[in-house]
Formats: sequence, structure tokens, C-alpha cells
Amino acid sequence: MVGTPIGNLADLSYRAVEVLSSVDLIAAEDTRHSRILLDRYQIRTPVTSFHSHNQARKTPQLLDRLEKGESVAIISDAGTPGISDPAYYLVSRAVERGIPVTCVPGPAAFLAALVISGLPTHRFVFEGFLPTKKGRKTRLEELAEEPRTVILYESPYRLLRTLRDLKAYMGNRRVAVARELTKMYEEVVRGTLEEVVQHFEKTTIRGEFVIVLEGCERKKVKKEGTGE
Repeated sequence: MVGTPIGNLADLSYRAVEVLSSVDLIAAEDTRHSRILLDRYQIRTPVTSFHSHNQARKTPQLLDRLEKGESVAIISDAGTPGISDPAYYLVSRAVERGIPVTCVPGPAAFLAALVISGLPTHRFVFEGFLPTKKGRKTRLEELAEEPRTVILYESPYRLLRTLRDLKAYMGNRRVAVARELTKMYEEVVRGTLEEVVQHFEKTTIRGEFVIVLEGCERKKVKKEGTGE
């Protein structure tokens, strides 16, 4: 498992370059996307695709190669593999078969957004993407009572819908919305949910987003939980 940059290609670690250059095979979520990074560092290791649409078919093939003594590096489109991507599927099957798995740490968009959000960082929960249909209402109701800082991923197409839903279920809490992290046009919009919704209603929404939301006040959680 090799962490790769979430935007700025200079963030690839020395160890990651060494590992990617020395393994027998690299399994990449999007080979065309990953080729840009590999070419930047003159990494000529063979690459195969591994994504959500072929993971069931490809996983046995990769595990067989590992059991024969070959080395395989897993990379995602950006960041640390296994976070909201199919690498988890492969790792879980490797563990079941007793195949050693190790990690070359690297960037993660949710951590980068958290530490620059200005919201509490000592306790947080990462929720990934909210359900788009089934289960969305239930998840929002659960998160409305979460006292820890909440971190979500969202696409540009659903950003406004999600921000509006958060306000409807959680009130006008503080939030930070980050986009294009580590890139030239990195942006973090901070404020209340109402203020941030108004901001994105007036701008063109592009990029992938990380939403960092203030947790529910402890007093409110206690009161609702005890019936007081």
C-alpha cells in the first residue's frame, strides 16, 4: 500500500519512489492518471488496473502473484489507498490468506483538510461519501448527534445538496470546505453552513471537496440521550 500525492506531485516520498521502482507490479486505480506521476519520477515498473469494476476478477490474480513471491504495490488515484477506494477489498482478502501487507504512508485529503479547517482536531470521525439515496436520511440523523468533528468527501455535483442537507439536519454549525488541496488553486471556505452555502451558490463549483463539520455540542447530546 503506497501513499501518493493528493495533488502536488512533489509530495511523493523518497521511500514511495524507491518501492514503486523496485516492485514487480503496480496496481493502480486509473493507469492513465497514475502514469503522469510515474513518468514524473521515471518509474518504469509494469502497471495494471485495479478498480471497483474489476476488483473481484483482479484480486485473485494479484494474490496468486504475491503467493508466488512477487511484490505488488497498490496505489490509488490520489492519497493513501484503502480510503474510499477498492484497495480495502484486496487487503482484506490478502489478510485472509495470510499474505503480508505493509504500508508506505503518504498524504490523505481528509487529514489535510482537518488540520487546516480551524475546527477541533483532537477527536474526529471520517464518514467518506454520504449515501446518495437509500440510507442518506438515517446517516444524517446519526451524524446530527455526533459530538466529534465530522469529515465528509463530496463531488462538485452534489456539494450544494449535501451542505443544504447538513444545515437542515444539524443547524447552522461551523464548517470548512476544502478543494484542490496542495494544488495551485487550493481553497478553504470557512464559516457557518448558511454562509458557506451562500458562497457556493454564487460560484462555479469545480474539483473534489472535503467537508469538515463542527460536532454536536456535548450538552445537547447528553440531554437528548438521557431524556432530560
